[in-house]
Amino acid sequence: MNVEMAYLVGMILGNGEIQRGIDKTTVTIDIPYKNLYTDDMKDIAVYVKASILDISRIIKPLLSCELIVSETKHSTKVSFSKDNDEYVIREIVRLIGAGRHHSTMRMNPELFDITTDEKKALLRGIADVTGYIRRSNVAYGQEGAHRVYIEIPGNWYMVIDIANMLKEVDVPVQNIDFAHPNFRDGNLVKYREGKTLFWKKEHQVKIFANEFLPIGFNIKHKQASLEKYSEELLEFLDPEKTHKFYWEKPIKRKERPVHPGENDPFIPKEIRGRHFESWADLARCLGYGE
Repeated sequence: MNVEMAYLVGMILGNGEIQRGIDKTTVTIDIPYKNLYTDDMKDIAVYVKASILDISRIIKPLLSCELIVSETKHSTKVSFSKDNDEYVIREIVRLIGAGRHHSTMRMNPELFDITTDEKKALLRGIADVTGYIRRSNVAYGQEGAHRVYIEIPGNWYMVIDIANMLKEVDVPVQNIDFAHPNFRDGNLVKYREGKTLFWKKEHQVKIFANEFLPIGFNIKHKQASLEKYSEELLEFLDPEKTHKFYWEKPIKRKERPVHPGENDPFIPKEIRGRHFESWADLARCLGYGE
């Protein structure tokens, strides 16, 4: 393992897909952008295109093959193909828990034994493809409380893997917005409107901007926003307050009615049928804790 391999594995875990053929394996990494422009109206696609050059310099020496880059209005995809028996392919498949799509991948436990720099590179790879920082990402409407969001569609266990990897490098999670009915429709408003599956969205791991600086982004516009919003945050918040894990502060529990979706098969068996009044309680049940 090295930081380059860790970064590549992070990108695959974050938003990758693997297609295994008889002789060759094709890996595709999607770098989406929900908005076309940054908060200061700069073209995101241009930033991503420039960033791909930097990313290529990181991962291309590992691969010794051509990277194929394709673009759509809201996404840039990077892909490569190699023989199934090549070492880098065998290692990738092993380190992502044999999943074929990011929604089914897991971090191999060995990844928690790599160096701190490699762990940060892995997290940076994840953040580059599925992390966001925007002016609207503030905590509870508090001025200056900017956060990075890492979005994980459907994969409950990857949420916990990422949270635990952040803990490994001493980065606290400020909040996890789970795709669970107790949090995404806690008062049954949407359910009563007939939108019974409204709560089935992506999970969001939220980290204060200044806490995410040691990890950072290789995507240029994301890094520029991270630096800008971290500086703004520190004008309003004491870093001693942002550097707290949930078990180091009082857990706020909000009384919520029972939601029929609590028994939905989408929810992992470990927590299916359980009622939660705090994201921290759910996270602890799935393995993120002290």
